[in-house]
Amino acid sequence: MSDLVASQKVMRSYLNALLTEDVEPEVSKVVAEVQKQQLNQLLSTVKPPFAKPAVVAPTVAKAAPVAPTPVAPVVTKPVAPPVVAKPVVPEVIVAKPVVPVVKTPVPPVTPPATPVAEYRQGKFQALFFEVAGLKVALPLKELGGIHKMGPLNHLPGKPAWYRGVMLYRDQKINVVNTAMWVMPEKYDQALAEKLNYQYVIMLGKSSWGLACESLINTVTLEQDDVKWRSAEGKRPWLAGLIKQHMCALLDVDAMVALLAAGADSSD
Repeated sequence: MSDLVASQKVMRSYLNALLTEDVEPEVSKVVAEVQKQQLNQLLSTVKPPFAKPAVVAPTVAKAAPVAPTPVAPVVTKPVAPPVVAKPVVPEVIVAKPVVPVVKTPVPPVTPPATPVAEYRQGKFQALFFEVAGLKVALPLKELGGIHKMGPLNHLPGKPAWYRGVMLYRDQKINVVNTAMWVMPEKYDQALAEKLNYQYVIMLGKSSWGLACESLINTVTLEQDDVKWRSAEGKRPWLAGLIKQHMCALLDVDAMVALLAAGADSSD
């Protein structure tokens, strides 16, 4: 505290000296020099009231050298060239030219014409025979043969007009009760008892034979001698009527078909 007061006094004295104009210059210089030295001495002994602590720079510890981490070599994979998409070409569908279908008119199917029987051309011969007082004829070219009536084997389940089976050598002949088949409306018990069949007339190449009582004769006929059946209808087995002899001329093929179907003459 005393130092501070002394210092203040020195300063005051110095200031007063500077302000005094009456002092001679030489004296003033000496006084000023003395006062300056005293001031410097006092100032050298004066400590500041609050000394700032010295700033010590922090000591930074040096880190140990870090070994460099080995870096794996970078392998550069080859880059595939970019895929360039092919341009999509729209499919062009070429329409096929429409060919008009020309329908060829189909001619109507004409059934094959029935072959004309040989006896329908020019003269022909016919065999006449008799059954229960009825005279019947058939073209001689349609005759399959004539046999004497023999024993018959009756078969069950056959039509009433089926007389039975007659054996002739190795041939089986289906014998027809001609009177019952041709004129069933006139056939009765009395007529059946009067019948006396003697022969079997074979129809063409078939196994069917007509029982007859007697053979009359063979006659040559002209086409005009017969009134031919001109239209299809009942009794297809009837080819026509022989006008001069007033007898029926048989259509052999039609008759065989009816017999094989088990049909009567009126069917």
